Amino acid sequence: MPDLLLELFSEEIPARMQKQASDDLKRLVTNALVERGLAYEGAAAFATPRRLALHVAGLPQRSPDVREEKKGPRVGAPDAAVQGFLRAAGLQSLDQAKIEADPKGKGEFYVAVVEKAGSATLDVLAEVLPAIIRTFPWPKSMRWGAASTRPDALRWVRPLHSIVATFGPETEDPDVVPFEVDGIHAGDVTYGHRFLAPQAIRVRRFDDYQQALEKAKVVLDPERRKHMIMADAKDLAFAQGLELVEDEGLLDEVAGLVEWPVPLMGAFEQEFLDIPAEVIRATIRANQKCFVLRRPDGALANRFILVSNVIATDGGNAIAAGNGRVVRARLSDALYFWKTDQGPLPDYANDENRAKPLDQRLAKLNALNIVFHEKLGTQGERVQRIKALAQEIAPLVGADPALAARAAELAKADLMTEVVGEFPETQGLMGRRYAELQGEHADVCAAIEEHYKPLGPSDRTPTNPVSVAVALADKIDTLVGFWAIDEKPTGSKDPYALRRAALGVIRLVLENEKRVGLASLAGSHFAAMGQRVALKASAEDVTADLLSFIHDRLKVYLRDKGARHDLIDSALGAGGASDDLLMIVRRVEALGSFLETDDGKNLLAGYKRAANIVRAEEKKEKGADFGVAYDASAFVLDEEKALALTLERAQAEAAQAIAREDFAAAMSALSKLRAPVDAFFEKVTVNDPEPARRLNRLALLNALRGAVHTVADFSKISG
Repeated sequence: MPDLLLELFSEEIPARMQKQASDDLKRLVTNALVERGLAYEGAAAFATPRRLALHVAGLPQRSPDVREEKKGPRVGAPDAAVQGFLRAAGLQSLDQAKIEADPKGKGEFYVAVVEKAGSATLDVLAEVLPAIIRTFPWPKSMRWGAASTRPDALRWVRPLHSIVATFGPETEDPDVVPFEVDGIHAGDVTYGHRFLAPQAIRVRRFDDYQQALEKAKVVLDPERRKHMIMADAKDLAFAQGLELVEDEGLLDEVAGLVEWPVPLMGAFEQEFLDIPAEVIRATIRANQKCFVLRRPDGALANRFILVSNVIATDGGNAIAAGNGRVVRARLSDALYFWKTDQGPLPDYANDENRAKPLDQRLAKLNALNIVFHEKLGTQGERVQRIKALAQEIAPLVGADPALAARAAELAKADLMTEVVGEFPETQGLMGRRYAELQGEHADVCAAIEEHYKPLGPSDRTPTNPVSVAVALADKIDTLVGFWAIDEKPTGSKDPYALRRAALGVIRLVLENEKRVGLASLAGSHFAAMGQRVALKASAEDVTADLLSFIHDRLKVYLRDKGARHDLIDSALGAGGASDDLLMIVRRVEALGSFLETDDGKNLLAGYKRAANIVRAEEKKEKGADFGVAYDASAFVLDEEKALALTLERAQAEAAQAIAREDFAAAMSALSKLRAPVDAFFEKVTVNDPEPARRLNRLALLNALRGAVHTVADFSKISG
């Protein structure tokens, strides 16, 4: 079957945009084909620094003919309705329609049979491809040349030079799809590597296109470029008795910078290894897009791997030497910053209370009144809030309050260091290094580094109690603060990463199995914040809304772990503290296990029947209160007596189990209701003609509903 080859060849495509652009090209083209009835066997998109390419395999030569019946108005309908039907169906008169009887006996109706012939796929492509190119969703784009003065001129990420678009079967020469965009006509000519083989290349279909590019020193598939980089880099490292420090993000970026990857090894002086390894890595990664190497003992080596885009005649020696000079210059700066940060600040050199370098940076942070947020005060004020909150949280997570306070006090001090100023990604980590140098407690040092964690779903969660206390304080301060000034996430916008902060709170609590009352912490912190910040809401409103937001993130977190959404809602709707996340999770786990048993399934069915009856009667009698206590002595049938007795015992057992937070035992206690509930519905008529008896039975069923709700809100469970 015929294939489509499409290539959009431009001046440059930034590495960060390539993956999304190739995905967008595939999505837009295949969706447009499917909408026009053109099914395909497979599609693959590719990107290099200069081109986007798409291969769509197994397309038909034509789109299928379409036959559609459109039902019109009833025979004898007003003329206006008939004329509207004729226009919509494209008919000249009712003679072109047929009359059919309605299968439901509603009379006879006009029916139009619309037949539309299929179109040649080549024509469909000539229609859809220009529109896709003109409206391509680049995050940033530009106009160029003489046409740039026209408002309707083509916008592309960088100047678009040529378009390849061919369509045809394997056994024949393909056709060029006939279209043009802003004077650029689609053809069958592409170009090789900018320096190694820049000549024009005539191509036919995808297979020979990919092979021709390979001969012209262009590796089309980014995954293959990544594999080549990794394999050659590891070989170079192994030859020197070293190991490559892998970096997936850097690998993606570098693979997007070259069409023909040539890894080379560079070097720098041994003396620079006195700089912390993280700073060396950040310097080489950020400025030169190079990989670092380590020795067998795990320490960094004074070697690095760069990836060239050319095959040099001298084996790459000059390129490696040039990169080495730049790396040495950057490391010289880093070494200066590192040594400077360990010394005293001139303004505080004689201050006995601030003799330690990190404390001096904290004093500088306070003295400069650096703003955290215009409505939430300075960084110094924020440090004091986090310090107080960390002290409050410390006993809840098993941490020493004094150590938590000290760690919180120093946590932001490294923002004033030279290294962090140059390499912001090292904040926290450099704070730990400087804290170690000035002799802080090991737990304080760890907490300074780890208080930002976890930064995302795959990031490590701190386990040291002092780290947990400070990390929770940092995130709760962020959440309460932005809720207090009504700067909450909206839709897809979350400029202050508040969803990430909420997920961090959830992971810190759950993965360390800590009992933390978030509502009380948020409320007290809100009150303390109100002394210095102009707040826009009450403590109750902020706490309730923030807790709801955390519950929403908890649902996402638990669903990702495989929990059913309805069980999460059920646990959240139960009695007890809804701000104790660990208790909510334990309810969900116990509920899931219980509902997998026959007792659980049958009790759920009985509960739903009871709840539906009570709910229906409440709707019938607006204002009726079935929450009154039932009169056990008024029951006359054995089945209702048995249910009342079992309910009383089960409630007591479940309450005791919940008090000791044994939710599995609470579920087990409720399971004893299964048999009496089944018997009740088999033998007892709830809506008895005698009003007092009916009310008493409804009160019993309402009590059953309430007893179950103390463990979980079964009304939210599907099934």
